[in-house]
Parts: sequence; C-alpha cells; structure tokens
Amino acid sequence: MKQRATVTGIGNVKASAPLETLADACRILYSKGHMASLAGQITWRDASNRGYWTPALGKSFAEATPSSMVMVDDELRVLEGDGIPNPAVRFHTWVYRNRPDVHAIVHTHPRHVSALSMLGVPLPVAHMDACMFYNDCGFLEEWPGVPIDDEEGRVISSALGGRRSALLVNHGYICACASIEESIYLAISMENAAELALLAMSAGTIKPVRADLAQAAHDFLLQPAIVNATFAYWAQGA
Repeated sequence: MKQRATVTGIGNVKASAPLETLADACRILYSKGHMASLAGQITWRDASNRGYWTPALGKSFAEATPSSMVMVDDELRVLEGDGIPNPAVRFHTWVYRNRPDVHAIVHTHPRHVSALSMLGVPLPVAHMDACMFYNDCGFLEEWPGVPIDDEEGRVISSALGGRRSALLVNHGYICACASIEESIYLAISMENAAELALLAMSAGTIKPVRADLAQAAHDFLLQPAIVNATFAYWAQGA
C-alpha cells in the first residue's frame, strides 16, 4: 500500500499576531491581482468571538496594517477601530453563523476566476496544483445579485455547504477556512487553477485527475505545514 506523504517543519515558519497576519493577507491578495478595486473582502473571526475583523472600506489592501482593520458584529456595527466595513461583508456573517469551523473568509473577483464563472461550469480538477479543490469546492449556478442582503447570504452559504470553497457563477469565489493562512492559500490557488483551466479549454478537452489520486493530493496539499509555509513565502514578496 502506498504511504501517504506528510510534510513537517517547512521553512521554520514563525507565527505572527492575527491582525498582522490579516494585514499580510491583504497585501498578498493585492500583489496577486485580487484587489484592483473595492470589489472583495476578507474577514477573520475574533478569537474571543466578539465579532469579525475586516479592513475598513476604502483602505488600500496594498498598504494594509493592523490599524487598517475594524471589528464588526453580525449587523456590521463597528465595535473597534476607525472607519466602516465593506457592506458586502454581510454575507460572511451568514457563513460564520452556520459554520463554527470557519474562522476566516476571502471573497474577491480576480480575472481568471471571474472569466471561468462566466462559463457556468464548476471548477475543473485536472492538474495536481488544483487538487486541494477535489470534492471541496461548491458551485453556485445562479448569481443572486450584489451580496449585501440576507438573501444573498443564505444562497451563498448554502452553495458553500460544508466545503472550504465555492465558485460563484457570474461573480467570483468564496474561501471559508479554519485560518487566515488557509483562506489565502485557497484563494490564490483557485485563481491559478482557473487560469490553467481556461488555457486548457482553449486548446482541447480537459482530462480530470483520477479520483483516488485527486483525493490523496487534496489531503497532501492541505497539510498545515504546506499551507503556512506557502503563506509565509507569499508574504515575503507582498
């Protein structure tokens, strides 16, 4: 029987304070082309369950710092910090209420995910580097409109289900994960997977990864050691 590979101790990654990590995450999103406008959000569930931290609306992700963040409650009332949140954060609160395992959410509209979302097809898992999405990426077939009301929160939360990610048709994606690092890892990986899928579709018929190999690669690629080391690597250049 083939042994499942594990990775430990990659990069001797040093943990940082959550708000510093959240600021690092914002800068990574910007550097990877996810935040060309205000259309996108990232949130982190406060460790004491007091609310959700998110960048204040209008603050550049490129220059994010811990002081750029505000903490809001379920009704988006500001509990700490200066400024107001992006109103689209409302649908994040639906996910948090339904998923106690989720502690960080990313939603943006990067170029290739957005293009793939226009085709109305699920994210293909046809390359090793996309296998973290195998059986772990929901699919919302109909765009419910701008996600600032409770109905959009209900629909998007339902499409996500118990998975880490979902592709949202005519829209973008959502990654809802156990940590800030994991949510960013999946967000950047989904954009890369979408780009590869679009290139492959333009050349011919996509050949999916075999199910058993895809599941093994999913589990390997989502090991915390790999997730955290990848985040730290991206943060160095953000």
